Amino acid sequence: MKIHIKFFTILFLKSIFYVFIVMASLAFLMNLLSELDFFRQIDVDVNFVAFLALLNSPSMIFEMFPFIFLVATQLFFIKLFEHKEIEILKYSGFKNSKIIFFLLLISFISSLIVSFGFYNISSNLKNIYLELKSNYTNDGKYLAVVTKNGLWIKDRVENKTLIINSKKVDQNFLIGNFISEFDNNFNIKRNIKSKKIDISSTKWIIYDAKIYKENEYEKVPIFYLKTNFDYKRIQTLYSNLSSLDFFELYELRENYKRLNYSITDINLQILKLFSYPVYLVLMSIFSSLIMLNIKNINSSTFKISIGLFFSVVIYYLYNFFHVLGSTERIPLIISIAAPLLILTIINNLMLYRVNEK
Repeated sequence: MKIHIKFFTILFLKSIFYVFIVMASLAFLMNLLSELDFFRQIDVDVNFVAFLALLNSPSMIFEMFPFIFLVATQLFFIKLFEHKEIEILKYSGFKNSKIIFFLLLISFISSLIVSFGFYNISSNLKNIYLELKSNYTNDGKYLAVVTKNGLWIKDRVENKTLIINSKKVDQNFLIGNFISEFDNNFNIKRNIKSKKIDISSTKWIIYDAKIYKENEYEKVPIFYLKTNFDYKRIQTLYSNLSSLDFFELYELRENYKRLNYSITDINLQILKLFSYPVYLVLMSIFSSLIMLNIKNINSSTFKISIGLFFSVVIYYLYNFFHVLGSTERIPLIISIAAPLLILTIINNLMLYRVNEK
């Protein structure tokens, strides 16, 4: 029994490794082409461009893991078929269901490493990537972040810099605001304090403003301020969620709650990460059941093509439910559970048939 477990483990992990190398190379190449296109008119060293592509690749690879597990499982069974190992196992009293059970255990442990280990590494690398690349984008002039102290905005308008802090967002209004205005030399020109700002457009309407200049201040019932931000832009200024690890996601969610922001996308990301091991395991089981159903077909290319076809269908089904959840057309828990439940039902239907072969 121990020999079989060791054999399954080594063979499956080798399969994952081989497919991982191929997918990682593909991800790096795609990112490299994208970065070369971005920097085509900017004078930077090609090694720096390659470094950026390398930093961004793990987050793309993380999204590829369902395909990696599926193809790795197919390679695992192709090796068993080629060397008649599966027939030897059957003669030793192993049913197909037992083989699948061992595969389930191995893939589950591997999926936990991916979901809670690889993800945290990829998110940190993604964060470094975004920080480095921001030096070469126009977004350097504009910045918006959410912290426990509220919403902070850095804006550059008409040769002046604005630093804006708001306690919360209430529909089209910023509540509890303090704005500092600086000149080109970053000398402070004035401070503006207001309880309420209408941000329906980029021309903000500041109500009951107190404008401080040096040691004096004046009260202005309505004051207009030109910015690059409006309500829609502020509401979509989520941090790139793939650049946040588990703890940062929870912290961001609490900050967004405090600001009265929608936390739907953050909750969806958290649920997705916790359900990811189940998704990867189900993909492995699904792949193994397909392989056992078409084991009499000699063409390995055809077998892999069949698996990839169904994996693409499952991938789009998976993302379709996620879109429904993110747009709040269905509850988030259903958007996560529904595709997994469908895949589980399909696996169980195929398992009964396969076990008799």
